[in-house]
Amino acid sequence: MSSGAPESGAGRVIAGRYLLLNRLGTGGMGHVWLAHDQRLDCEVALKEIVFRDPGEAARDRSARIARARTEARHAAWLRHHQNVVTVHDVLEHEGLPWIVMEYVPGAIDLRALVARRGPLPPAECARVGLAVLDALTAGHERGIMHRDVKPANILLAPDRTGSPYARVLLTDYGISVQPGGDEPRYTGEHVLVGTSGYLAPERAQGGPPTAAADLFSLGCTLYYGAEGHGPFERDTDLAALTAVVLEEPAPPLRAGALEPLLAAMLTKDPGRRITAAETEAALSAILMPRSRPRTQPDPGSEPPWAIGATETASPGQAAPLPLPPVAPVAPVAPVDESPFPRSTGRHGRKRPRVLLGLLAGVLGAVLAVGGAWYALANLPPVGGGKPYGSAVGLDGPLEDGDCVDAVWPSTPFTGTPGLQRVRCLGNDTDGQVMALFEAGSAQDAAANGHSGCEERTKEIRGRLADVRAYAVLPTEDGFETAGRKVACLVLGASRPVYGPLGEYREMGMRFHTTANMQKQDCLKRISDENARLVACEGPHDQRVLGFARLDPEMTYDRAQAEATGVCRESVKPIDYGYDPSVYESDSWISENDWNTSTHFAVCTVRTQNGGTMEADAV
Repeated sequence: MSSGAPESGAGRVIAGRYLLLNRLGTGGMGHVWLAHDQRLDCEVALKEIVFRDPGEAARDRSARIARARTEARHAAWLRHHQNVVTVHDVLEHEGLPWIVMEYVPGAIDLRALVARRGPLPPAECARVGLAVLDALTAGHERGIMHRDVKPANILLAPDRTGSPYARVLLTDYGISVQPGGDEPRYTGEHVLVGTSGYLAPERAQGGPPTAAADLFSLGCTLYYGAEGHGPFERDTDLAALTAVVLEEPAPPLRAGALEPLLAAMLTKDPGRRITAAETEAALSAILMPRSRPRTQPDPGSEPPWAIGATETASPGQAAPLPLPPVAPVAPVAPVDESPFPRSTGRHGRKRPRVLLGLLAGVLGAVLAVGGAWYALANLPPVGGGKPYGSAVGLDGPLEDGDCVDAVWPSTPFTGTPGLQRVRCLGNDTDGQVMALFEAGSAQDAAANGHSGCEERTKEIRGRLADVRAYAVLPTEDGFETAGRKVACLVLGASRPVYGPLGEYREMGMRFHTTANMQKQDCLKRISDENARLVACEGPHDQRVLGFARLDPEMTYDRAQAEATGVCRESVKPIDYGYDPSVYESDSWISENDWNTSTHFAVCTVRTQNGGTMEADAV
């Protein structure tokens, strides 16, 4: 070919062993393929290094091959790390380098995920950040700097239970380097290596790669995850590099608890930038907040990103009971430890101690009785006050599993909704309480409630399409009435989810809509419009694998006709271990959901012959 590279395409066999199945993606250095290892009978990913013009091939071939070997070697050193894509081998085929890597079914990179679903909640960004930081730290301990940390190089994939995005993997060590190592460098000393907008300012000015520079890039990546755009995104690469060096990022609008940490990670001076250990502690605090101690430390003794941070009660720690008001009692005289003689009055006359003791005892008894009477007479009524304030309107605390109707003042998820308990599976069921957790005070609840609910509802939200978490926070006056707890709702983002959800569902439940169908649900088809939830341990007709977003401009009839084809391409049964010669894709769409702006198809797998599936189908 005129490009200087052999022709690529599905069906080719690389190195007499790897059968190319289909292309997974394309990057700056080449293509990534899904391939079948014919020797071990398993799926792998192959990274193909491509030269796009003959001049480049002749000039840089040896350097590119050596760089591929370096990438493979660096990643292989970290192959046992749970947050690094495993590299199995590096080989040459027809004069070009190929890297054999772990194939991660169902993976999506962070850039694509945010583009598809919008910015991530702060707690989810913190979870991703901790995983990537752990991978980077493992590399740094071996002297390996990644040098290209960015959203496109972070993969999120299902774990063995099918929970989406549970695995977080750092990939593409293609430009990583060991400063001071014995390996040759394959880029010029004054050539910028990395991605504009994610480079640390010292790297943009020609400084050496360091762990602090990788940390800056991670800060840019987390900013992107929380805000939906990078902190230094500009129209051109040059403008982005200039912004990295000279400009401060715009204050984030969605980052919440992440905001002070992002500022610390994006500090221009690497000497003043937050360290990896401090970043780990800050991310952990966001992910699993602790209760604020009664006695606060001096803010001046804390790092700048920790000022204003809150802590929560240790699990199982009992909260102190409120004390009723009591009448004042006579103070106990302090023990006199002064070395100087104490004055006994203007004339120095002493009163008999026995008489004074008697009078003090009588007075103390009278005051104690009066104080108790006063306290009992003035106790607030039990359950008095609305636990979440007048805007929410509930008279009593929410309990686990309560289904609610939510009425927002204007735009959904803006402001405080009015809530009403309703019957699950009713037409007005907007969501359900999926978690409760104790807070140390109303202030703690306000500070940590939203991130706490994001974390505690993460699993169930990952199994549903088009839902969001919402924290119902107790007010100062209603804190005790609310049981000192924050209630975590899972609500439909654009329509009711009807409930019940998760563990509150019962086998045999009939789905009136696809809104509460969850990943890994096993279904018994009743008709083209209805299905029941059945146990996966027994025979079932279909199993839910995931969701696919459809064109909102489609009519419902067209969406119904095209949904299975979209699922076949985006949620492939083979990626979940189903034999393509036996199983095929299917889909469900609810007309009511579609007409209320929920443009998802529920993607399922079924047998090609229409027979039932068994527990050991995979």
